[in-house]
Order: sequence, then C-alpha cells, then structure tokens
Amino acid sequence: MRWLVGWSCTASGAGSGGGSGAPAVHPVGAQLLWEDPDPLWAVGDWRPDEVRVVHAEAGPSGTSAFVTRLAVLGRCGAADDQLRAGLLAARGGALRHLTAWPGSYTAVAQIGRRITVAGDLAGARPVFHTAWAGGTAYATAALPLADLIEAQLDVGYLAALLACPDSPEALGDGTPYAGVRRVPPGHALVVRDGARDVTGYEPTASLAVAAPEADAQQAVEGVRDALVEAVRTRFAAPRHAPDFATGFPGGRDPGPVPGMGPAFRRAARGVPAPGIGADLSGGSASATLALLAAGLPGLPGTPPGHGAGAGERLLVVTFNDLVAGGGRARETEIERARALAADPRLRHVVVAAAEEALPYADLMSGPLTDEPGPALVTAERHRRRLAAGSADHLTGHGARQVLDAHPARLADLLMGRRRRHLLRPVTALARAAGPAAHSAVVPFTVYRAARRLARTSCREGLEEAAARLLGPGVPGMVDDAPAGAVDASLAALTWCRPGPAARWLTGEALAEVSVRLQAAAVRPSGPPLRPGEQRAAAALGRYAADHRVLEQAAEIRGQRLHAPFLDNQVVRACRALPEALRVQPGARAAVLRTVLHGSGIHDLPAGWGATSHAAHAAAVRAGLRAYAAPLAQLFDAPLLADAGLVEARVVRGALHAAAEGADLPLDGLAEIVSTEVWLRRLLARRGTCWTGAEAPRQRAVAGGVMRRSL
Repeated sequence: MRWLVGWSCTASGAGSGGGSGAPAVHPVGAQLLWEDPDPLWAVGDWRPDEVRVVHAEAGPSGTSAFVTRLAVLGRCGAADDQLRAGLLAARGGALRHLTAWPGSYTAVAQIGRRITVAGDLAGARPVFHTAWAGGTAYATAALPLADLIEAQLDVGYLAALLACPDSPEALGDGTPYAGVRRVPPGHALVVRDGARDVTGYEPTASLAVAAPEADAQQAVEGVRDALVEAVRTRFAAPRHAPDFATGFPGGRDPGPVPGMGPAFRRAARGVPAPGIGADLSGGSASATLALLAAGLPGLPGTPPGHGAGAGERLLVVTFNDLVAGGGRARETEIERARALAADPRLRHVVVAAAEEALPYADLMSGPLTDEPGPALVTAERHRRRLAAGSADHLTGHGARQVLDAHPARLADLLMGRRRRHLLRPVTALARAAGPAAHSAVVPFTVYRAARRLARTSCREGLEEAAARLLGPGVPGMVDDAPAGAVDASLAALTWCRPGPAARWLTGEALAEVSVRLQAAAVRPSGPPLRPGEQRAAAALGRYAADHRVLEQAAEIRGQRLHAPFLDNQVVRACRALPEALRVQPGARAAVLRTVLHGSGIHDLPAGWGATSHAAHAAAVRAGLRAYAAPLAQLFDAPLLADAGLVEARVVRGALHAAAEGADLPLDGLAEIVSTEVWLRRLLARRGTCWTGAEAPRQRAVAGGVMRRSL
C-alpha cells in the first residue's frame, strides 16, 4: 500500500521533531518530501517517476512563510511547467487547476503555511484528516492516521456501511476509525496553522435555471479525447520491469521447468510481466482500453506493429473460470475476447482457474486493507488474473458508473421538462419485464415513480428512508437476486434506500443508522443537486471506494493497476454527456463504439456491448458451495455479533440457503462476510505505521473491546 502523510499545527507546537515542543514521530519506511514545520512524506514502494515536487518561488529568507511548492504523487500527464502554472493558479484560489491534468494522482500544494490537498472526483484517491498535536494531520490512507491517534472502531459507521452503502448521508465524512474523517470526492482539504477547512472545487449547476442541453456529438468526442489522453499518459511514463528478487528465490529465475515457458513460470510465482498490458474480459470497457492502448502512439489508424511501442504487442489477459459455470453468456464473452485478441497488435493470455480462484477462497490470507469492501471475498480471484498481467495494467473498472445513467436521472428529465426522452428507456424496461400481462402498466408505473422523486425534496427522502429502516422487515430493500430490471429501477428511484445487507442487521444497528439519516436530513448541506445527479455521484463514490479496496487486497508487488475511467478528466467528460443520451438503452456501448470509430477502429465482433451478470452470480454461488464449511466456521463466533451488528445464527442460515440456491441478495452476503474478514485481520495486526521517541504506544483498535450495543 502506498500513501502520503503530513501535518500542519500551530506555529508554537508543530512538526516531526524539529520545532519547539514538537512530537518526535516519523512514518515507518518514509521518503521525506519536505521538512518542518509542515512536513510531508511519501510512504511505500513509490516509483521515482511517481513522486514529483516542483517549486514556484521562495523568499530570500528560505523560511516556510515564503515557500510555494507542489507535490504530485501518482501518474500525472502534466509537464513541470504546467504544474508550476497550476500551483500559481491555486495560490490565487483556483483549486480546480490542481485536478485538471490527465492521469490519476494526488496533489499537495504548500503556499506559505497554507497546505491544500486535492482529492479526486470519483473518490479512488481519497484524502483523510484528523485532529492531532494541536493541529491537523492528513493522509491518503485512514489506517496510519488511526494509528497516530490510537483510534478505536466506529461501530456506528460500520452499521451505516452495511445498511446504506450507497448513501453518503448515512456515512457522512466518517471512516471505520473514530476521529478520522474523509474528504468528500470533488473537494479539497485546506489547512493553515493547524486549522482545517474542506471546500469544493467543482462548479455546481443551479436548479433555478435549466442548463442548456449539451451537443451530443461534441460530448462524445470529449469522452474520446479524455480516454485517449488517459491511456497516452500511462504510455508516456517510463516502462518498468518487476523486481525479480521479490518473485524468485535467490533473486533470479531458477531456470526451465518441463512443460512451462518463462511467462507461465513468472505468472505462477506472482510476478507481473514488464511493460504495459490490459484486461480483455469480453466487455466493452476493457476492450476499448485494450484497443486504444494497442494503437498508441499515433492515433488514429496506427498500422499493425507500430502501436504500444515499435514492434511491441500489448499483453491482454482474459480470465476463464473452469468451474463456476455461467452458461452461454460466459461462453459468448470468452468468444468475443478471442475475436478481439485476433488483432496482430495484441498478445493474448488466457488465465484458466478452478476451485482455488472462486469467490470466498482463502479469505484469511490476504493483506489488511484500509477499510472493508466486497472485493475482499474475490481478492484471490483477481490476484490470479493480475499476476498474469503487466507491471502497468489497464482495467475497464468504473465505466458503468461514469457512463451509464442512474435510474434517478429519469426524475432529472422531468424536472427539466423533457418528458419525450423518457419514451425509449421506459419502453426498454417494459420489454425487459417480459410478455407478462403486468408489463403493459410498466411505463405508467415508472413514470409515476420518477414524478414522485422529482417532487420530493432530499430532506423528505431521507426522513422517509429513516422511517423505513425502523419498520418491520425493512421494506423496500435492494434485492439483486430476484428483482428484475423494472424492480431494480423502481427501487433506485428514491433519494435513499437500504442496501442488500440491511435485512441481516439487528434492530439496534438499523436504529443507529436511522438516527444518522434523521440528523443528515436537518443538517445544512451544500448547494442542492438534482436527484439523479446526486445519486449517480454517490454510486460512483461507493464504487471508487470499493475499487481502492480491490487495489490493496489483490495487490501484486511491482504492479500498478490503472483505471482510466476513474480519472478526473474522464469523469468530467462523461458528466458532460447529455442526460437524454445517457438514459437511452445501450448508451454505454454506443458511446464506446463511437470512441473507437473516432480512433480508427471499426471492426468489432458481434454482440459488442452486451452485458451479463449471470456469470458473476454463478461464480459466487459456486464459491458459497465450495467454501460452505470455512464460512460457517467464520460465523461461529463473529466479531460483527460482538459489535451488535448481526446475529450469528441468522447469517449462518443465510449463507447456507444461498449456497443451496435460494433467491437472496448475494452482494449483501459478500458485504457482511468481507466486513467480518476485515475486522479479524485488523484485530490480528501487529505493529504500527509510526516510529520515533514519541510514537503512539499502541496501534489502532489494539486492546479495544467490541461493544454489544450501539
């Protein structure tokens, strides 16, 4: 795990050991980027080209009161001159300039004693902060700050994360650690002499005046340019080869193995290939990135053999599950991947795995992540796929969240008096309902739900959700297994809804979350947003947080996982797409097809853009059946029950029923299991992130007692 950390305190008592009364504390294994009184460190296995510091000017005395400098950590496509220009703009208050470069990165600007840390729009690169030593400490990971203040668990936050994971109103700015706060996506943390402030840097549209409708063609061209630039930024960086000392005993390849070539030996030992590669799952998002990357440099129409570096073919990886099933839908995805891999610019590797790569495999052997997430139950599955990839690996993660329209956007169309644009999405939902008699009333039902949401304020929606959590059986829950497209859309046409794991929480836990929602309903918030816009941003933020957990849980040493769809510039370009275009059936596939056509790629296989969740559900059920005994043992005496969040027998019964094929929300079970696994890893942890004469005496939650009541 890589992170940065720093702090700013009052002039009389701040620093890492050099100032008057300053605590002598240092992060373990850190690289100091700048010194007291407002120090900043980069911690972890950062590459040299991923850490850049530029200076705009310094006063004649050389003191911090005259320093103007910028640290950028991650993959940023800006040159040093562009970074300096952005720093000078931020000095005047234009913080958005710190987030306007292509790539995925965290920017920290120091202007005198004022420190500005800009988070990203999606939330894949979050910023955390806490009060410490008379000032504020900040970091891009929550666990180091929890260690710093010896924080205990925030059980109420864990309850909200399980009950309403897609509702930032329930989660607030909290984290699993009491006293550690999160900066919302699209905001920056500003610290001066220890005092902190969180401010947004994105302009917000007024609800009083309808914004002019964007031109669809120009918006799609903007998405194409942003994606091409995002991929080009990764290619412009220095190429990296993995450290073979971490993958081979003695530091070198032990030599030939009968029946196993060098690439297979490397993948078996968990060492990525040198250079750049990509996923090729058969879906439209990963295929788009793979084809764009294979054509670089020289878009559009790069001749075969001249993309991805002269004479170099792009390594693309397809995962083929041999035991999970998935039926014809999965076979079709594999066939599409093979058809796309016939491109002479691609080198195709198919990773075949059996029972050892099913979900819920080897739950207790992975690393500790910053926070819990559903990716913990599929980490071993992803790790096997990524081990066959490259040192820099492109994925299509996040495409659905940034391109697809959230169902609540139907209410936005009604608020903008664009009823005619509801015809195609509502007709598609009616067709998805099948030939049953009730499908004739689907258009009216969906229209009525969208109109009700358009006429409901956010406060009323939160109060309604708070009351629903206290009702018997928690009606209105998300049930991903039995519900069809119509039911899922109707459930999403609301300001706030319980998540799939809510049905298994105790009444006390649901009551705590209800109190959180009631407090959020009356708490002043920022500028009001349309319901579709707000719910889509919340869904993107939740996905980005889960993606960050995946990066940490399935991390391969020496490898970087890139998700260009979560880059700031790509998110902005996708948000510029007209709502009328986004709500149309098949909009994501149509946009990505146009992106490829504009880049000179026209030959796409049949079935391009088809979506199917059957393969994933089949793999999850196969994993539940294969690992039923370890899961039952995990919930013999669960920590979640000690915290008062669930009842052990209820969860054990749900796991058994799901393994037998019962129609239960599998995503909700994954959230509960992953939270239990994360708690066990956290409490079994040894050591802290800090060293020094005045380092914390214990790690976060060490010696803490799990409470049975909230």
